[in-house]
Amino acid sequence: MSTIVPPPAPGASAFTGERFLPSCRGEIAYEHWHRYAFARRWVQGKRVLDAACGEGYGTALLASVASSAVGIDVDFATITHARATYGEGMRVRFMATSCTGLPLPSASFDVIVSFETIEHLEAEEQPDMLSEFARVLAPDGILIISSPNRRLYSDARGYANSYHLQELYREDLAKLLGRRFPAQRWYHQRIACWSGIWSENAQPAGDETQSARALEAWIGDGANVVPYEAPEGMYFIVVAARDAKALPDEPASLSLFTDVDESELKRADDNAREALRLDALLRESNEAVARHTGHIHHLEALVVERDRLVAERDAAIAGYGETVREREAQLAERDAKIAAHEQQLLEANAQRADREAELVRRNDTIAGLGKRAAVLEIEKVRLEAALAAQAPQIAHLESFRGWLGWPWRRLLQWFAR
Repeated sequence: MSTIVPPPAPGASAFTGERFLPSCRGEIAYEHWHRYAFARRWVQGKRVLDAACGEGYGTALLASVASSAVGIDVDFATITHARATYGEGMRVRFMATSCTGLPLPSASFDVIVSFETIEHLEAEEQPDMLSEFARVLAPDGILIISSPNRRLYSDARGYANSYHLQELYREDLAKLLGRRFPAQRWYHQRIACWSGIWSENAQPAGDETQSARALEAWIGDGANVVPYEAPEGMYFIVVAARDAKALPDEPASLSLFTDVDESELKRADDNAREALRLDALLRESNEAVARHTGHIHHLEALVVERDRLVAERDAAIAGYGETVREREAQLAERDAKIAAHEQQLLEANAQRADREAELVRRNDTIAGLGKRAAVLEIEKVRLEAALAAQAPQIAHLESFRGWLGWPWRRLLQWFAR
């Protein structure tokens, strides 16, 4: 089941996921409303204390049959909202106070109702709350208290409620209650799905004068049906008193509750219609899948053929790549030869340039020698002419007369200097 939470009305509290609001629908509404409906049989004409009353809806419901009902809660804003919603008078009133210290007279109530309270207290505070309950309760009064079954609520589901400070197992709750309220009558509460069959002439459930009604319950399937053993509840509800004689008569063996809108039944119907719609969609989807299966197979065959062609292409590319690599090796070898030849040409050109430069130098030298030879030839001719001109003189000097006159000529030259 689920919880449906509409937007809060102006001035109303917002749903936190823990404190129940009257506007909630679904599982949480069934659980909370049912507890108060179950307790009404024992509060008719009584003075009632609703401990941890929250929004005050349960206090108002109890006040409709009780002589008076006082709702208390530790949250002042919640009490203020309860007063504004349900009024304040002699029949019903609200107080902001803690359950562990009640500003109320001793023995001033006949019935104390405390639903889903004890788990919100620390372990050391829980006995204090029960002591206060015992103090303000009349000697023959009764306490109607509920608590989540820790084994199913938390352990079995692996769930941790951050608002719960100390949850209790059945034996822990029984021991804790036993100190002040040794007389106990236990009930279990749990959301379930049932098929109901009842007599048209059955006495109305609201008639509280009837004693425990007969009940039959079965569990089974197409193979076997056996009596249904009462299951362990998600929540414990205990009617406790100081003395067993103060415990009221056993109510109906089974108490059922639904909200006036039958919201969970409508939700189940909606879910069933949704399931049928989804089944139809699933059939259509399956038919579409069947229609497309052949196409899918065809596409798979195309994929296989494509893969084959790709493999052939890859093989061809691989062969071409090998050819390309061989060709590249040949080209590299040719390029190396060309580079070597070019190097040889460069060296040959350098040598030729050197030879040509040497030839130029030689030609220049030859040209210079030619010019010098021409000059020497001219000088030779001049000298030969000069020699020819001096030949008579030389001949004279070489003669006897010339030898005789040579000392006088040297002496004259000396004096001339």
